[in-house]
This record gives sequence, C-alpha cells and structure tokens, in this order.
Amino acid sequence: MAERILIVEDEENIARVLQLELEFEGYEAGVAHAGDEGLIKFRGGGWDLVLLDLMLPGLSGLDVLRRIRASDKAVPVILLTAKNEVEDKVAGLDLGANDYVTKPFEIEELLARIRATLRVAKALAAPKEETPEHIHSFAGLTMNEETRDVTRDGRSIDLTPREYDLLLYLLKHPNRVFEREQLLDAVWGFDYYGDTNVVDVYVRYVRKKIGEGLIHTVRGVGYVLKEAPK
Repeated sequence: MAERILIVEDEENIARVLQLELEFEGYEAGVAHAGDEGLIKFRGGGWDLVLLDLMLPGLSGLDVLRRIRASDKAVPVILLTAKNEVEDKVAGLDLGANDYVTKPFEIEELLARIRATLRVAKALAAPKEETPEHIHSFAGLTMNEETRDVTRDGRSIDLTPREYDLLLYLLKHPNRVFEREQLLDAVWGFDYYGDTNVVDVYVRYVRKKIGEGLIHTVRGVGYVLKEAPK
C-alpha cells in the first residue's frame, strides 16, 4: 500500500507540483490550501506524513502543528518555511515537527528528507522484540532457565547443577561484585556450613567450561561477571 502524504500549502502552484512529484515517486498525496482545511483532512486519518507550510490563511502552520500534536505524537511533520522565519522554525521544532525545508527548495532534497523521516518513523513504530524472561544473555553467554541450555558464542556448554546455579546467579547480576559469602548464601543456601573455598573451586570449574574473560576475580573480595576490557 502506498504511503499517504498530506500537503498543506496555500500556494496552489507549489502544492500541485509537490502532489505530482510525490505521486510520481509512488506516494498517495492529498492537498489542502488553508490551515483549517488541512486540519480537517488530517483528522480524517490515515496519513503517514504531513508537509506543512507555516504561512497559511486561517489557522497558521504552527496552530495546525500544535493541534496535530495534541492528538497524534507520532505522525511525522516536515515544515515548509521561508528563509527569514527562523523563530517559527525553532517554534515548530519545539512543538514537535520532525524536520523543515526552506523555500525555495530542490525537490530532490525534499524527497530525500521525506524518505529519511519515514524510515525513522517506521523504525520507531516497529514492535520491539523482547527477550523472554527465562532467557538471560551477556557478552555472548546465554542461559535458558526453561531448558537449562547454556551456550557461549553458539557453543553448547555442559554444566553440573551446582555449576549451573552459580553461573546463572552471576549472569543475572552482571558487573556486580560478589563476596564469596554472598555467593555461598545465594547458591549453596544459608544452611550451608562448609568452607567458602568451595566457591573458588566451582568458579574454576565454570571458568574452564565457559572459557576465560567473563568471570573475574576481585582480589580480596570475590568475583564479578563482566566483559574483559578490550
């Protein structure tokens, strides 16, 4: 489906040229020659971008922009301005315009700005892929709590249950330094009365399996999961 662009421009010759150029580029273009007419057409819905002249009869371009933004924060708006309208350009950007083009303009520049603005709008509107809560990843290391699969840079890693619990705890808290006693309580439990050296032993086991450069020793304190400095 063609993207729909609303042109709000009181100079009929300019509006007609813009409409023809946009339609030649494959867009569907609508035209309004006054601010109130443009606002009515905009409220009809379905526009992907608005080209909005600032100097309009009736409602000014800034008034139209203000009312557009009151109901729609997302639709891209490119202002068409005169060279001496610096304050209006600033006001328009502050009101939420995405860009502006100064008259007289080259049609190729305007088309390029339209394409760029639409790309950004699409990227912002695209649904974000969220990592499921049971999957934890950091610096190439991934652990799946549902399947208990562990990989680093795509390589499968086989861990014992205790090694898995230790690594998972560190992975859930990257860049945080833990004392041996904290790891002992979190992984082995508060009722464990063994020596804290067991933490050192299991850290060595895990390091050997996942490779170096992730679990770092903080001398005199404990351990931290972080990326090695490059």
